[in-house]
Amino acid sequence: MEKTARAAVVEGRFRWSDIGSWDAILEVASRDHGGNSATGPVVSVDSKGCIVHAEGRLTVVMGVEDLIVVTTPDAVLVVPRARAEDVKTLVAELNRRGRAEAREHRRVHRPWGYYESVDGGDRFQVKRIVVAPAGKLSLQKHHHRAEHWVVVRGTAEVTVGEQVQTVHENESIYIPIGSVHRLANPGRIALELIEVQTGSYLGEDDIIRLDDVYRRS
Repeated sequence: MEKTARAAVVEGRFRWSDIGSWDAILEVASRDHGGNSATGPVVSVDSKGCIVHAEGRLTVVMGVEDLIVVTTPDAVLVVPRARAEDVKTLVAELNRRGRAEAREHRRVHRPWGYYESVDGGDRFQVKRIVVAPAGKLSLQKHHHRAEHWVVVRGTAEVTVGEQVQTVHENESIYIPIGSVHRLANPGRIALELIEVQTGSYLGEDDIIRLDDVYRRS
């Protein structure tokens, strides 16, 4: 918008803050009797001046003051409010250590929907995959992993080699290593499935796209 030539400006007679810092959040947020700002499932006991943000997971603070506590599916951050600006230094340190959390979220969005990591180990990985109505993944194969898909909501259209079949809720299908396959959602509601990957290498770069409606091949 800073570069557009098609804009109009109208004077606003109201207080303005771009909420550019954690302290700015505390200034505009509602607070409890201890001066704490809480977002999400948060319980504060004998604490003062804290900013606590929780996404999904219950987060409890007790007997602390002037802290920033953030819990997300990706990571947990605990830092004194006085050092909030040092988070940039922290991110740089995470990158130096090669931590993927500095660059990636557990939930990864794609043109067809999204997937998120649930669990993982040395030779397995579990993902939750959600495909929007009419969404279609690329026709692809993997050199190092097999996949097991369990449909928990909606209906899947699955291509494996030359065969195309419909997989309904509470049904599953196996994708062998090296098989050309595709997943699509022919229904009117979101398709949700659990994918279990097994193999010697489970990285996202082990995807050979042969055809893709979103032109990523």
